[in-house]
This record gives sequence, C-alpha cells and structure tokens, in this order.
Amino acid sequence: QVQLVESGGGLVQAGGSLRLSCAASGSIDYINAMGWYRQVPGNERELVARIFGGGSTNYLDAVKGRFTISRDNAKNTVHLQMNSLKPEDTAVYYCNVRINSVYVYWGQGTQVTVSA
Repeated sequence: QVQLVESGGGLVQAGGSLRLSCAASGSIDYINAMGWYRQVPGNERELVARIFGGGSTNYLDAVKGRFTISRDNAKNTVHLQMNSLKPEDTAVYYCNVRINSVYVYWGQGTQVTVSA
C-alpha cells in the first residue's frame, strides 16, 4: 500500500505564489511519474503538470511559464511551485503518482483559492 500526503494549499491574492508538496511512502519499488491535477466543481479533472523518472515534464498550456514542477527522488516527493497565480487557478489540486508501471495513486486533494 502507498500513502500520499499533500501540503501547501491555501488562499492567496492574484499575483501571489504557493508551493504544493506531495510525499509518497509505503511499498514503492519505482515511481514512474509524479504529477498534479486540478478540478473545479462541475468540470473534469485536468492535468496541471507531471514529471517523469528521467526528469522530463508536461505542463498544461495555461500554466506554462508560471508553474514549475520538481521532484526529489530520494524522498519520493514532488513539488509544484505556483507563481503569478490567477483567480482561474482556483481549484482542488490532487497529487497523482504512478508506481511500478502499474499502480496509480491519488492524494486527498488540497484547496487552492486565488482571490481577485
């Protein structure tokens, strides 16, 4: 079993910054990818950013240049640095981890609210 612990959400004014973190623990042989999704009520969950074992990354177009994903392999932790936040970034952000090429785990979600 694998546990994901998220931290770092909160309320910030537009233009501000937040840093999300997600730490994975438990039965882990290899983490293929770690990433962040977000969801607004009534909408589908969307991929925000993802980082693979080799270090390559994917970003949602709307966050390119503002968000940066990074990974600490030794600690099985992924971070999402979010700068220049906009009200439309308001959502619940979920950590997502693919392990051993088979298993996908989700965090419990952390609320990010950006006020205008």
